[in-house]
Amino acid sequence: MQRKTLLVSIAFRALLLACGAFTATVARADDGQGTFAPHFIVSSTIPANGDLNPYGVAIVPEGFPSGGKIAAGDVLVSNFNNSSNLQGTGVTIIKLTPTGRVAPSVSPGQNGNATTFFTSNLSGLTTALGILQRGFVLVGNLPSTDGTFNTHGPGALQVVDRNGNLVKTLMDPKFLGSPWDLTINDGGAHAQVFVSNVVKGTVARIDLAVASGGVAVLSQNEVADGYAHRGDPAAFVLGPTGLAYDKYADILYVASTLDNAIYAVPAASTRTSPVDKGNLVFSDPHLRGPLGLAFTPIGNLVTANGDAVNPDPTHPSEIVEFTRGGKFVSESNIDASEGGAFGIAIQPFPFNFAAVDDVPNTITVFNHPLRVRRRLRRKVITTLSPRFRRPSKTGGQFARPSSLACFCASASMR
Repeated sequence: MQRKTLLVSIAFRALLLACGAFTATVARADDGQGTFAPHFIVSSTIPANGDLNPYGVAIVPEGFPSGGKIAAGDVLVSNFNNSSNLQGTGVTIIKLTPTGRVAPSVSPGQNGNATTFFTSNLSGLTTALGILQRGFVLVGNLPSTDGTFNTHGPGALQVVDRNGNLVKTLMDPKFLGSPWDLTINDGGAHAQVFVSNVVKGTVARIDLAVASGGVAVLSQNEVADGYAHRGDPAAFVLGPTGLAYDKYADILYVASTLDNAIYAVPAASTRTSPVDKGNLVFSDPHLRGPLGLAFTPIGNLVTANGDAVNPDPTHPSEIVEFTRGGKFVSESNIDASEGGAFGIAIQPFPFNFAAVDDVPNTITVFNHPLRVRRRLRRKVITTLSPRFRRPSKTGGQFARPSSLACFCASASMR
């Protein structure tokens, strides 16, 4: 695949993720319809205390309660390192409003300009960052006393309100001992939080009752185990990381970094005993230690390569797209160095795609102009409707509807 080095090209190809492709295209604006030129913003993730190494990314959803320090469309980022760049010691969640001001970059070790939303008493905030639609932020941690895995301690899952105040800390050595990433099946008053526990190589489901005043744990179950896992001197730890849940098929997708593969866990919302990894979905030379995992608006999956496994300096820090049937679609790098890609987040309506870059400590957010988003929404709704999905040969999964995806890509530029 021909590679582009200019940021505009990267932004453009990432933007086309919404239509199932990273290929570069020349767009022509409609008369009176505005332009298709991609809207993107790059901002520093270093806050006033100097925390480094952005990991988790979450986009505040539409309908999120108003009156707090965060609002719909804001992007939250969790930091894993402190200002001395020691892993497992970062304590901040920063906020970026994409329509607001950019936080200028500073050198590591200096006080930064990113807006701090939450400062944790627990250190080592991980990729396990998510938002409940009733007004709460969830964040996991995995601490270390000296920046190495050898001194790691027990983790937890913190519940934070929309004003950045700690509401509750959930702790359990079996189900929440090392929360490395999470995804949420959000039903409002009831939410299921899937959490990857990297130190044990397992994935758990935490069922929550959610009210205006906080959350209560209803039940906890392991849904998958057996993933390869170990400490790592460079990456801190390798094991199950990114999670993406398909509520229509009741399948949880797991990016297992050390296995260098993506697995599918069936009946994820109801199972009470763990499956051994799940069904293998994608194991391909394009994977290089997959970390963050998310769905595109048309139902493909994208993962961020951390480069700790199967590294290739000519393919650094890539975002890889593939179908749920296991077919490679595309790849595109977010940095010229290895180890930049980690957390990613996608919000379908309105479309936003956010990705951290650990090398310069930045967050980049891409979105479509409003009029294009409206046309895109109509196409994506048709594409994602279960009755329009084509069953694949993998049994119970759905293949990428290529004809509709191509129509979506072309129609959004007419």
